[in-house]
Amino acid sequence: MLIVVSPAKSLDYESPLATSKFSEPRLLHESEELVGALSTRSPAEIQELMHISPALAELNFERFQDWQIPFTHDTSRAAVLAFAGDVYTGLNAPASFSERDYTHAQKTFRILSGLYGVLRPLDLMMPYRLEMGTKLVNSRGKDLYAYWREVVTDTLRADLDASPGASVLVNLASNEYFGAVDVKRLDANVISPVFLDSKDGGPHKIVSFFAKRARGEMSGFLIKERVTTIKGIADFDGMGYRFDATRSTPETPTFVRSN
Repeated sequence: MLIVVSPAKSLDYESPLATSKFSEPRLLHESEELVGALSTRSPAEIQELMHISPALAELNFERFQDWQIPFTHDTSRAAVLAFAGDVYTGLNAPASFSERDYTHAQKTFRILSGLYGVLRPLDLMMPYRLEMGTKLVNSRGKDLYAYWREVVTDTLRADLDASPGASVLVNLASNEYFGAVDVKRLDANVISPVFLDSKDGGPHKIVSFFAKRARGEMSGFLIKERVTTIKGIADFDGMGYRFDATRSTPETPTFVRSN
């Protein structure tokens, strides 16, 4: 079983490191090519390309200028400790993972990335912002989907073959990022959990903030409980969510919560 999630825009390079373990990203050659193209852009061009503020454009211009390999511990940190958005708040690796959990996550947990393609949790990364939906013309096509789809799919396929349990991919990523995966070529059983909330007896619906945190909570549950089967996914009860068989399909196990 392999778990995939999206990265986060928010980053944390200040907190104490919860583990000294680390690894090197496997697709740095591809990353270096993208940085080479981006480092020639001016802050104004980066702003237009990424649809971000002038301040963020200047920050990312500087990041692309400073990016270099090999990474050092002064300029990079493990991806699962560097990302700090809602998914990673739910995952809560620094406070809840043991050293054995980090080792297991390295086999079963993957982060899709616009710059790094596929990251293992302990892969070092320098700070960046590059969303998968960016229309950056490159050597393989008109956008990052064209650049990454074959490489990302092949990497995940190899990881599935090496991961514990059956050939099951638990998709806890956003549509934007999972769009970089060629599901047909992946040749795996793809399971995409859904999280629904109801307030004051109203209809159940997806609330983005809660759903993102729940994806992180479920990722942590699957890692720490060493879940390797589809059946085991239904045991998740984090944040008060409960599996609802009546709303579920084999591909979309659905979890509901009422406030």
